[in-house]
Amino acid sequence: MANRLDRQAKSEIFSISINHNLNTMDTNILVIYTGGTIGMIKDPKTGALAPFNFDALYKHIPILENFNYQIDSYCFDPLIDSSNMKPAFWIRLAEVIEANYEKYDGFVVLHGTDTMAYTASVLSFMLENLNKPVVFTGSQLPMGVLRTDGRENFINAIEIAAAREDQTPIVPEVSICFENRLMRGNRTNKFNAENFNAFLSGNYPLLAQVGVHIRYNPQYILRPNFKMLKVHKQLDPNVAILKLFPGITENVIQSILGIRDLKAIILETYGAGNAPTDEWFIRDLKSAIAGGITIFNVTQCKGGSVEMGKYETSIQLESIGVVGGFDITTESAIAKTMFLLGEGYSGAELAGKLQSPLRGELTIE
Repeated sequence: MANRLDRQAKSEIFSISINHNLNTMDTNILVIYTGGTIGMIKDPKTGALAPFNFDALYKHIPILENFNYQIDSYCFDPLIDSSNMKPAFWIRLAEVIEANYEKYDGFVVLHGTDTMAYTASVLSFMLENLNKPVVFTGSQLPMGVLRTDGRENFINAIEIAAAREDQTPIVPEVSICFENRLMRGNRTNKFNAENFNAFLSGNYPLLAQVGVHIRYNPQYILRPNFKMLKVHKQLDPNVAILKLFPGITENVIQSILGIRDLKAIILETYGAGNAPTDEWFIRDLKSAIAGGITIFNVTQCKGGSVEMGKYETSIQLESIGVVGGFDITTESAIAKTMFLLGEGYSGAELAGKLQSPLRGELTIE
């Protein structure tokens, strides 16, 4: 598979570092365009949005000429709308990075914003021993629009992916660069569909802020371990989200718990992990757990942490074996659960892994 993909990658990657003296370049960046708004421009004849040709990237972003980097690009064919993201795509994206890992110093992934936090989260788990930057970015307005945010996001992501100190990448992890902020990929969620400031890292500080200078916060950035990259390609999608709401009925609960082949549920509870104390609710969850379904408790809030047992409304969840998710996001909880199930974990082992930070995705208080 790796050899086939490597041949495919060689045929689809093309250089965009024209008009440079390659002998002076010691930093190589691969831009991976998966689809999404950032790569779209208006067709002058039809007025419809269409992907621009990455062969002409310098025409669209001429300031890239000022970077002394070798910048190559890889375009998915066909391009994928972020609403159509699924495990098969995540595996392919991980394989592209794997096939080109030794050739490049950093990677920039152009991705639609709607599911970017999911993809960044799952890639963080799939790429074990990642020691190079994988920077996701996108835009709210197409690159060809006059007021686009895509140009700035793209330039910032390139510079961050190339940033090194003492020949070591400054941000050797999966991150999201958006609106002058760099966030850990598995700590983010999209919270605004209209503003340029579209992403939030409610429970973890920024990795960097972009202004006149890019100010990195090294105390919050994962350190490289200099081990060989290990790419995990097994993801198990037999997971569901159960979001609680006032008035939720037993029929709704049972319809989700009764999904065929279901192995785990991300239970979105109130506040610090609270849920109804109705007898039927606790009974149904307890029965599901006894039947082998893992229930992972995450908060609906964009900031804060699940604290099982803090209030009476979560004591019963803890007593029946619901697994507390601390301050993990729903996006990261889905990604982590699919990853761990794909690795063959279940029962108490799965619960233990869910509650242990693997890639900086949660904080245990």
